[in-house]
Order: sequence, then C-alpha cells, then structure tokens
Amino acid sequence: MFVDKIEIEVVSGNGGNGLISFRKEAHVPLGGPYGGDGGRGGDVIFEADSHKSTLLDLRYNKILKASGGDHGKTKKMHGRSGQDLVLHVPVGTVVTELESGVVIADLTKHGQREIIAKGGKGGRGNARFATPNNPAPHFSEKGELGEAKKLRVELKLLAEVGLIGFPSVGKSTLLSVITRAKPEIAEYPFTTISPNLGIVETNDHRSFAVADLPGLIEDAHEGKGLGHVFLKHIERCRVLVHVLDMGGEYGRDPLDDYDVINNELEKYNPDLLKKPMVVAANKMDMEDASNNLERFKVKHPTIEVFELITLVNEGTDQLLYRLADILDENKEEIVEEQHETVVFKYHAPQQEFDVIQINSDTWRLEGPAVAKLFRQFDFDSEESVIQFGLALKRLGVDQELRNKGARDGHTVILENVQFVFDEGMVE
Repeated sequence: MFVDKIEIEVVSGNGGNGLISFRKEAHVPLGGPYGGDGGRGGDVIFEADSHKSTLLDLRYNKILKASGGDHGKTKKMHGRSGQDLVLHVPVGTVVTELESGVVIADLTKHGQREIIAKGGKGGRGNARFATPNNPAPHFSEKGELGEAKKLRVELKLLAEVGLIGFPSVGKSTLLSVITRAKPEIAEYPFTTISPNLGIVETNDHRSFAVADLPGLIEDAHEGKGLGHVFLKHIERCRVLVHVLDMGGEYGRDPLDDYDVINNELEKYNPDLLKKPMVVAANKMDMEDASNNLERFKVKHPTIEVFELITLVNEGTDQLLYRLADILDENKEEIVEEQHETVVFKYHAPQQEFDVIQINSDTWRLEGPAVAKLFRQFDFDSEESVIQFGLALKRLGVDQELRNKGARDGHTVILENVQFVFDEGMVE
C-alpha cells in the first residue's frame, strides 16, 4: 500500500528531575550537597531512508513518544538520558507543523536527520546551587517537559525525471523497460494510482531516478481524478518527459492531450513549465502515429521529440542519453529551493512572556518562558521560591511588571499560584 500523506502527533521526552541529597563529611554543613542532575529527555528525529518508499509505517501510530530522562542520583550522579525516537521516512518527505503551517523539515538526501521535537533538559541537582553564602542548598530543579507537536507528514516523490501524460499512454510500460521497476500494467485507464520509482543506468554508466506518475485528466489542478496526487510529485522532478499516445489508441488527439496537460501544470504551479521537458512519442507502430507526429512537429517545432515503441524497447536509448545530458546541464538546481520557509534545524521557542493587568492591583503572567520556569521549581520549599523569584528577575519579568505599573504589594498570578510582588522578588 502506498501512503504519501498522514497526520500524526509527536512528543519528545521529559527531562529528569534534579535530586536533593547530602553526604556525610566532617566540618561540611549537612555533609555537603550531593544531588545529581536529571537526564535529558529523548528527541524525536526524522531520518531520510532511501530504502523506504511509503509512509505506511507511521500510518497506524497517531502519537509517537520518545522516552524521558531518569531523575538525578546521589553522589552527584546524572540520571540517564532518554532514548531518542528516530523515525525513518522516504527521501522526499516534507514535515509541516499543523498549528503554524510552517515547513519544519524537508528531507531530500539519504541519511539526512532533522530534530522535530526537542527533549526537555534535565533539572539541576542541589549540588549545582552550592555557593559560599549557601553551602547546603535544600532545593533542586525539576526537568523540563518535552515538546508535543501535531504534524502533517507528506511524501513528494524525489526523482530527477518524471513521466507525465494522460492515463494509458504507456508511462508504466516505459518505466518497466528502462528500469527494473515492475509497475502494474493493464489495458484500462488509471492502472497507476500511485507513483512508481525506478533507477535508470545508461550504457555510458550514468544513472538517475525516474518516476512514473499517476495519469492526469482535465481540471486536475482542482483535484479531479488523481490530480493532486499527480501534480505534487511533479514539483520535485528536475526534468519532465511528456509521454504521448501518438497513435491515438483511445480516440484522443495527442496534440490536445499535450495542451491540456501543460495547461493543468500551469494552473497548479506556473514554475512547472519552466522545467526542461521533452516529448516521448509512444506507440509509433500504430496506423495514425506518423501523421499525428508530423502535425505535432508543425505546431511545436522547438520541442524535442523522441519516437518510441515501448513494448519492444525501440527508441529508448536515445531518450535516456538525452535525459542524462539535460541532468548534467542542470546540476545547479537544488530541491531545497522548493520551500523558502523551511526550518531545517531545530530552533528553541522564543522566550516570550506577557504581563496582563486584571485590575488595579492584580497582574497575570503568561507565556512559554514563565510557564517553563514555573514547572521547574518546587514551591513547598522557601529556598526554591526565592530561586524562582530570582529566575523571573533574570528573565526580565520584574522590570516588565514595573513598566506596566505594578507596585510592591500587588498580586501576581502565574498558572494556579499567587505571589506578592515586592522589590523585584516574588514571595
């Protein structure tokens, strides 16, 4: 089964909590801090694999989770980091974040890895907070939570050459004779309902990937027939081979077929017509083929045409040599340019927060930065509360509250906890 578009949710691992622990040692307060850091949570990573051809492996796993980090241990030992979750996907996979609509990964090369969801950092143990003024801290940090993202994962088949044309013009037969691919071939339209991929090697030892793309009909740019399935895969091809049934076996005029398909390409994405294109005039053994070919050359004198009888593999060598030459001439084209908004590497979310005034003396803090800090501290400990206040001050919350009009003694609400604002500290 060919699956080329799915929606899933990925969740990276939580960081482990830091530990509060003390060792026994003479002349050291409380024996000295001995708590270790928590391990980091596992990342969710997508890796392009040329041996994959479908997204079927991900179809039945709607939520995919990486493991969390272990908590810190005594003797200042770190907790074990969570194991990364590596998802192998076909080359040509595009990952889009559903909420923002931003393409966050475009996997175009075998072995390419991209971090999609970053695991949470482990919390620091109390040994990390020891100072000359506080040699025996009674607090530690909790680990950060992992990220949860809803994604659209889409495969845009990655091939240098794409075979395009109406149903039953011989695209699958052509692919089968020039490569070792074995697409379904039958005497009825829409035999191919998903792209097929094969590797061509010419007699002078040049090789490239060829995709047999699903047949097109008029108004395919509006989604009719297999239009969207067909058209989105064409975007990744560097050269297009327009296969025409020059014999008119099914009663269609090959000249009209050529115009209709080019019109659909233009309506879907005008840049598709800028790609190098040649015409494979197939079924030249049929009665009307020669006449139709002459008519085509008169109407389109600048288009390169290669006469084929694919059933007996006639004329294919000249076509393959020319395609290899075109690819050599256009090596500078790179697939990554398809998406100007792609974020190829993981970027941490911006440290943002908002100060919202509820009434004359009550304020609310919101935003990922302050929420992240809130989860890292244990408010049952007075020392931990003080450290939390200092962390907010370093983040700039103290100054922003004052800029908005907050005064000492005002109430500040964060999540489900209320604090008293007092001289840059929360108490």
